[in-house]
Amino acid sequence: MVSTLDSTPNSLSYLSANAADSTEQMTSPNQKLLPLSAEVSEQDHLVIGGCDVPELIERFGSPLYILDESTLRLACQQYRDAMTQHYPGESLVIYASKAWSCLAVCAVVNSEDLGIDVVSGGELLTATQAGVSANHLYFHGNNKSAQELQMGIDVGCRIVVDNWFELKLLTQCLKESDTTASILLRLTPGIECHTHEYIRTGHLDSKFGFDPDQLEDVFKYVAQQPQIQCIGLHAHIGSQIFELQPHQDLAEVMVRWIQVAREYGLPISELDIGGGLGICYTESDDPPSIHTWVKTVAESVVQACKELGASLPRLICEPGRSLIGSACVTAYTVGSQKTVPGIRTYVAVDGGMSDNPRPITYQSVYRALVANRMSAPLTEKTTLAGKHCESGDVIIQEASLPSVQPNDIVVVAGTGAYNYSMASNYNRVPRPAAVLVKDGEAHLIIKRETLQDLIRHDCLPEALAPTATPTDG
Repeated sequence: MVSTLDSTPNSLSYLSANAADSTEQMTSPNQKLLPLSAEVSEQDHLVIGGCDVPELIERFGSPLYILDESTLRLACQQYRDAMTQHYPGESLVIYASKAWSCLAVCAVVNSEDLGIDVVSGGELLTATQAGVSANHLYFHGNNKSAQELQMGIDVGCRIVVDNWFELKLLTQCLKESDTTASILLRLTPGIECHTHEYIRTGHLDSKFGFDPDQLEDVFKYVAQQPQIQCIGLHAHIGSQIFELQPHQDLAEVMVRWIQVAREYGLPISELDIGGGLGICYTESDDPPSIHTWVKTVAESVVQACKELGASLPRLICEPGRSLIGSACVTAYTVGSQKTVPGIRTYVAVDGGMSDNPRPITYQSVYRALVANRMSAPLTEKTTLAGKHCESGDVIIQEASLPSVQPNDIVVVAGTGAYNYSMASNYNRVPRPAAVLVKDGEAHLIIKRETLQDLIRHDCLPEALAPTATPTDG
């Protein structure tokens, strides 16, 4: 017997939608702080995907990434269905797998008929091993090596070319391979949006993409390369964006450049407008719904094509965070505490910046709750700290929590995007396991690293190998 979190004193509105005014918005996963399956059991425990979170910790260990399959699938379906509903031309939604690339995630997304966006040879291998077909793979990145480009050529995926160096390197690889490749050109549209400076990518001062004053020379060069078929243009303006206007502005900029590219004889048939839709990390966050974002983008491209007399391209978008961010939580076990009188109380957990580097990197803010005592009143303002030897290893500066004790299970919400994918072994801490939960069943999708895993690739020169120490007598 379970109840929804909205009925518990400690719910903190974790399942409430922000600014929701339609059925689509009310169920948009990116507007929720916890996975859509989150409930509270009769034992006062948090339940996700029908699985008791404290029991998952007992079974799989701590810390633990818990990914709700139903929430991830619903987000995929909402993107796909909204694109079909609002764009009259051909379209494709592709998952920006840098948010979280692993075999199981790629397989789930692929089964929902979404494509995959990769940015390295490792992500490309992961996607292909998960069964993603070449025509659903887009290979991004601003400094792909010759080996990575050759991987893309061999797989037959679309290659998104970022700069002159890469364009000429690709040309050389194709000549050596005596084959052809379909490419998209990434451009910098010069559009600003309100987000962290490290995740703004569409403004002119960006390491990504060809600048506008380079494009006509690029079009001319590509048109002269018989082994390159330039089928599309791509731009991405940033991440964790709550505004809609920048995406409307992007549509007109990109359609204009499509027209110019076609004048150079390039067979442009695809327009990839990137992703960037934000999610709720706290109750104050108010992102548009998936449906609203797709509707805005699709209608803006249609309008731009109409005004400029352009045929509708195949429209592609690349959501990452908004597909998977809210579908996952990270569960930790509480350890030590330290109270600094008149200043703060530190509550330490058995993870931190090695499994979630976003707070120390982007000053990101999260919400937390105690999964084994869901109805406990919120009586404390504590600093939820990690276990690493770093003063900045703080997950949440001011966490509203009940009075916590050692061995309590603290869950941090919204950790599906850029947590596992950016995880490290700082302080030689093994990375956590991850499980996929649905209908009361939990399946291991990433094994917990062991201490032996940490030294597996270390090499010790023979001269430095330990020797037996003589004993006295």
